[in-house]
This record gives sequence, structure tokens and C-alpha cells, in this order.
Amino acid sequence: MNSIGTLSKELGIVSVKDLRKRGFHSEKLRRLVQSGKMIRLDRGLYRLAGQDWDFHDSFAVVAKAQPGAIICLSSALFYHKIGTQMPNEIWIALPMGRLRPPKLDTLKIRVFRFSTKSLGDGIEEVVISGVKVKITSPARTVADCFKFRNKIGLDIALEALREGWRRRRFTMDELSVQSRICRVERIMAPYIEATVCS
Repeated sequence: MNSIGTLSKELGIVSVKDLRKRGFHSEKLRRLVQSGKMIRLDRGLYRLAGQDWDFHDSFAVVAKAQPGAIICLSSALFYHKIGTQMPNEIWIALPMGRLRPPKLDTLKIRVFRFSTKSLGDGIEEVVISGVKVKITSPARTVADCFKFRNKIGLDIALEALREGWRRRRFTMDELSVQSRICRVERIMAPYIEATVCS
């Protein structure tokens, strides 16, 4: 247990691939799961039993399964504590025509495809459960909400703008840059003006 346990503490979430790279046999992992010392999170992904766990840790599972995935839109709003959205699925951005969505049994994933160019800015990297997770910044998330307003609802985009501004999650300069990148500058302008003046 010590060697896999140490690895699990180091990496947070452990994949079968991680174990094979370090010379561990999957049979040992199976025994640890049976004994309750480790917990299977999803296909080929495990963690130590007894670790604290919340919804944010689901983002780490997604990132471990597909490192190229970027947590976005409703899921990013939830992470940044903007608005009242409580997602029942994890929303991710992937580049157009590249990278497959992660194959997971326990989590619902909703994929949004972005141009590679537009994914170059407004992306933060955070560590959750020992896993590096890419997530859109607060300003980028709000701009994306306006970009995808027909899919997610204008009400969500407006709430994100109001709440993000009220909680000082971004500056207007940051929002202006991201609205240009997302090509929603003109659409957002009257809403931004109303928000700032209210």
C-alpha cells in the first residue's frame, strides 16, 4: 500500500497508466480497491479512500482523462463562484476537430468546440486534487457565455456579467479584451454599460 499510497498522495488522482509507468501491477490496485483503501472514480482513475471530495474534484477527473480539456461556461462560473448555476454536467472546451472528449462512466460531459486561436487566451491553470486543470478565467467565462448565449441562455450570460462585476472577479479592461477575442464586443456593450452604471 505504501508505494501506491505515496503515489496517490503525490498525484491526487492516479491512473492505471501512472501505475504502469512506475512498474506497479494492476492486480495490486484491484486488491487495494477491494479492501477499501482506494476508490475507483471512473475508467482507470483512482484515489485514496478518506480524501476530501467535492464537485470541483470532478474537474480533476476530467483533466486526468483528457489533459487538453478546458473547463468552461457554466462549470467555470461554478468554479469562480459567479452566479447561481449548479451544473449537473461538466462543460468543457476542446479545439475544433482535435482531441476526443474524455470517455467517462460516472460524469456527464458537455463539449463545446472552439477554434485553436480563440483558446490561446484567457485560460488559467489551477491544481485540483493534485491534477493540473485548465479553466477559463472569469472574464473569459463571461465573454464565452455571451458567445454561446443561444445555447445556454441569455439569462445565464447576464447573471454572469452582473455577478462577476459585483464580486470583482474581473476588470472591465479584462472583459473588453475577452469580448474582442470572442467577437461579442458589440453584443455585450449595452449590457456592460447598464451593469457599470447601475
